[in-house]
Amino acid sequence: MQKGDLPDHVLVALRRIIRATDLHSRQLGKKTGLTTPQLVIIQAVGDLKDPTVSDIAKAVSLSLATVTTILNRLERNGVINRVRSSVDRRRVIVTLTEEGQDLKRSAPKPLQDSFVDRFTSLESWEQHLIVASLERVAAMMDADDLDAAPLLASGDSVI
Repeated sequence: MQKGDLPDHVLVALRRIIRATDLHSRQLGKKTGLTTPQLVIIQAVGDLKDPTVSDIAKAVSLSLATVTTILNRLERNGVINRVRSSVDRRRVIVTLTEEGQDLKRSAPKPLQDSFVDRFTSLESWEQHLIVASLERVAAMMDADDLDAAPLLASGDSVI
């Protein structure tokens, strides 16, 4: 491989990553009708004990506003319920409906879950090399100041 070919190889690899993310998001949407962030929130609601919106936002690394918007949609679709805590009436607890529990059980794993499984099996030096390289690529694309959650989802399917 010649030095002049390297930028093209990097761009092709980036395009493959974007394409894999988009394909997975589309498959998830076709199979479940959910976006990746919706699925991740459903999983968090099911896994956390009596979660509030704030608890969920923290668990999935999304803003309160984004989580609230997603929860509104999930509630309209009958996937979650919000109820006031009987202990502290100021707290609103989010729970899965029967349909939400079915979705959580039957939905495929989000793409980032299989990525994390594979990434954590790498040697520490290789993990650090990948992080440093991707941080450099993000900076070269003027994306180092962009806010992003640790979710692999296509840009049009965030909420």
